[in-house]
Amino acid sequence: MRVAGIMSGTSLDGIDVAIVDISRKIVPVAWASTPYPKAVREAILAVSNRTCHTAEISRLHFLLPEMYAAALKRLCVQSKVAIETVELIGCHGQTIFHEGVGGVVAGKRVKSTLQIGDGSVLAELTGVPVVSDLRTRDMAAGGQGAPLVPFFDYAYLRHARRSRIAVNIGGIGNITYIPAAARPEDVVAFDTGPGNMVIDQLVAAHTHGKSTFDAGGRIASRGKADLALVDKLLRARYYRQAPPKSAGREEYGEEFVRLFAGLAFEDAVAAATAFTVATLVRGIGQVCAKPDDVIVGGGGVRNAQIMGQLAAQLPASRVTSTAEYGIDSDAKEAIAFALMAHATWRRQPGNIPTATGARRAVVLGKISY
Repeated sequence: MRVAGIMSGTSLDGIDVAIVDISRKIVPVAWASTPYPKAVREAILAVSNRTCHTAEISRLHFLLPEMYAAALKRLCVQSKVAIETVELIGCHGQTIFHEGVGGVVAGKRVKSTLQIGDGSVLAELTGVPVVSDLRTRDMAAGGQGAPLVPFFDYAYLRHARRSRIAVNIGGIGNITYIPAAARPEDVVAFDTGPGNMVIDQLVAAHTHGKSTFDAGGRIASRGKADLALVDKLLRARYYRQAPPKSAGREEYGEEFVRLFAGLAFEDAVAAATAFTVATLVRGIGQVCAKPDDVIVGGGGVRNAQIMGQLAAQLPASRVTSTAEYGIDSDAKEAIAFALMAHATWRRQPGNIPTATGARRAVVLGKISY
């Protein structure tokens, strides 16, 4: 079955679209990323864990699927894949709020998550059935709705003899531990802390939005990390807490970024980079002292400082990127949501309860025909 996966993450860098053929194997066909226009990115930020008007959310809820449809059609033209051959779309949507541990409303504690980008609009614009709203059912089953990508990690990366940690460095950092010869119930996964999110915010603020990330880690390479600050930040309960656990912009937004305000710009980026690596390494240490392989995906792969520090702090492991396993590091999450949509289409569960904390494996999402 040919499935398209559409992903736009917490880093807000744009829309990732992957087309894959799924049978007994997962075969990547095409992939591309479309940056968000500055005005759209700012509009999403304005409704992400912010006080705003419901009109703004509603408008974006309908605008985003227009952009998703255009990105998919553009990829089909560029890769010479007829859109008529795409049988299903898995669309993550854009997270604007995620509270995996819950908050209090009307005197009751409620866990919730909200991804905008309506599946029915996307289905109408493409003529292809869409599976969307993939996190909600896991939360209804007692999970945190994240991380969901371990479903792909287990399917694609498990090995009979080697223990593996799949690392994803998007806006948030997360890991999936896949022991040698693992069964689904052996998998452990959780969000470790920030991925690129804090770094991106520091760069965007300093450049007044002209740049939104540290290309190649070059800014961090010119700075000196304040390791005392890194150690202080690591004392927060979250990094000692046992999984399952999840995080998002709610934890690493403007308030958290202000903790770096006393540092010179390059030093602040260096410290944020060191903190991202420290949280990843601590998370890995929670589940496996010496994994055979550490396989990194997400935009953080392109940051030489992150990759270099990871390799230096994990000398007993082989640190590589997903590219060595046939998956472009930037395409991984889009492919993962294509795989989840395929499972939903076949009425099969798409979550891993040991990763999310759900009571049971459940079929994810809603289908728009």
